[in-house]
Amino acid sequence: MFELGKTVVSEELFEKHFVCDLQACKGACCVDGSAGAPVAEEERGILEKIYTRVRPFLRDEGRKAIEAQGPYVRGSDGEWETPLVDGNECAYVVYSGETALCGIEAAHREGAIDWKKPLSCHLYPVRIREYTALTAVNYHQWHICDPACSLGEATRVPIYKFVREALVRKFGEAWYEELESVAEKHLK
Repeated sequence: MFELGKTVVSEELFEKHFVCDLQACKGACCVDGSAGAPVAEEERGILEKIYTRVRPFLRDEGRKAIEAQGPYVRGSDGEWETPLVDGNECAYVVYSGETALCGIEAAHREGAIDWKKPLSCHLYPVRIREYTALTAVNYHQWHICDPACSLGEATRVPIYKFVREALVRKFGEAWYEELESVAEKHLK
């Protein structure tokens, strides 16, 4: 673990490799699992505000789930998360053929909204855990992402570089530059 300001960062972000391989996994991280994507406290209002502009991009099943449950729900662990369709995929999932994609991100790409998607989705496979005195930044390894690990290894892209945009979104450019410096020293 490395300390950067008020964050503690796992060295796995430097040592492990990762590049999403949607052709292989078909977006399984948006479909598998027993809970929706984590939603930060400050993102709840955003999801409420953008829903009418995201709605046209969603599938009927997703719209019905959101309209019945709300744009976010409290999960069994007490944390906020995206709602699910019949306890399965995220309500914001859309499909391109057999591949699950994010309807929020589709709305963003088309210029309907200026928010990309929940930070937890943008950061994946990195997970953030907020504590009173610090924030932990860790790698979340999930077997459904084995193809991403293989592609990352083949292309030699470390996790911290793969999620650069999301890390900058969360912690800022100066923090990321410091992270790069720590990574370079660590990998020598």
